[in-house]
Amino acid sequence: MHVDKHLDLDAIATLKEIMEDDFGLLIDTFINDGAERLAALSQDIDLGNADAVRRSAHSFKGSSSNIGALQLAEQCLFLETKGNDNDMTGLKEHLQEVAQEFSLVKQMLTDLL
Repeated sequence: MHVDKHLDLDAIATLKEIMEDDFGLLIDTFINDGAERLAALSQDIDLGNADAVRRSAHSFKGSSSNIGALQLAEQCLFLETKGNDNDMTGLKEHLQEVAQEFSLVKQMLTDLL
């Protein structure tokens, strides 16, 4: 299994094979969706809405996992768990780490196109 710290490259290769010509669209959709989810998470955290953080983080975790972005999915799980526990402490700082990881994953995925 070829797994980078940030991406499961075997999962990416399988997606590329399955999606064929639509692989680029899948990547674009993930990138655009991820940017929207980051903005929503930031707003949810600013508003102190733990349930919205949980839901947004859960969705972002799922799409990250599906695309093979393992570390990003793990970071989203942390946000989801904190939201589920109604614990908003440190979420703004953790969201910065999520944004950095998303930026790195976005660049790595773009390089694969």
